[in-house]
Amino acid sequence: MGFGNLRSAAGLRLLNDFLADKSYIEGYVPSQADIAVFEAVATPPPADLFHALRWYNHIKSYEKQKASLPGVKKALGKYGPADVEDTTGAATDSKDDDDIDLFGSDEEEESEESKRLREERLAQYESKKSKKPALVAKSSILLDVKPWDDETDMAKLEECVRSIQADGLVWGSSKLVPVGYGIKKLQIQCVVEDDKVGTDLLEERITAFEDFVQSMDVAAFNKI
Repeated sequence: MGFGNLRSAAGLRLLNDFLADKSYIEGYVPSQADIAVFEAVATPPPADLFHALRWYNHIKSYEKQKASLPGVKKALGKYGPADVEDTTGAATDSKDDDDIDLFGSDEEEESEESKRLREERLAQYESKKSKKPALVAKSSILLDVKPWDDETDMAKLEECVRSIQADGLVWGSSKLVPVGYGIKKLQIQCVVEDDKVGTDLLEERITAFEDFVQSMDVAAFNKI
């Protein structure tokens, strides 16, 4: 398992493809698996690798709490696609045929002609990258919101949940689902923009209504 060399363009592309239908390296919440891969990446992925960049920015927001995230940090070779070997940190990595050396070699004296060609190639690359449309990564989340007991006003509980407003958050359908002893939980759908709204923010806002809400769980999480 692994992502190849996460310091290379090929490794970052593997990470981007891996995160195309996932929000995290493992599971549905940020964990030590994300921290291990985040620290190996070291710098933000380029804008055209929008799945990897979205994940990088999201995990970066946990920098102060990274030690408290769940799980045990493992070797990089324990994460990622099963058929790829981790080579991050190797002394020398072979370059893909399609990798472009935009900055030339530090060890060879650069001629005026090669310098001009390099600058032209860099300008073409930047122009091409700037023309790519920005894709907004979104997820559909199904939440289970549990009350304290069977006397909780579920209509008021749902009203409190729907009162939560944020840029990139849209509430959807809902229903009450029996859980036993006359108690029902609120099951409510929402669509979020991954760069703006995460499950941690939703849980913090929803559980703040402590007179009505006992807990919140993520019942389903799907990329759109």
